[in-house]
Amino acid sequence: MERNLYIAQRLSAMLLAPLVLVHLLLIIYAVRQGLTADAILGRTQGSIGWAAFYSLFVLAAAVHAPIGLRNVLIEWTPLSRRLVDWAMVLFAVVLVAMGARAVIAVIGGPV
Repeated sequence: MERNLYIAQRLSAMLLAPLVLVHLLLIIYAVRQGLTADAILGRTQGSIGWAAFYSLFVLAAAVHAPIGLRNVLIEWTPLSRRLVDWAMVLFAVVLVAMGARAVIAVIGGPV
């Protein structure tokens, strides 16, 4: 299992690196153009492309972050490995749910 988690975290990092870069570049562009939140949402509403981009971002983060936090908790706390594993599964589910809600809001659906 440790080997699979290691691979999953590295693969998710490979996905996250360009996604974060594009996201940051978009933020810089929006700020320099003086775009308001309404203007940004006006450009993203109904876009399947942005929905796919940010959905992939959410899924990669939901894989990557819990694995890293799991390792920290196992090394630095007296918590049992089993408890940490279940807590991280719950954390991943929460990240996916919150991220999906944000993606839906950005593309114009009900929140």
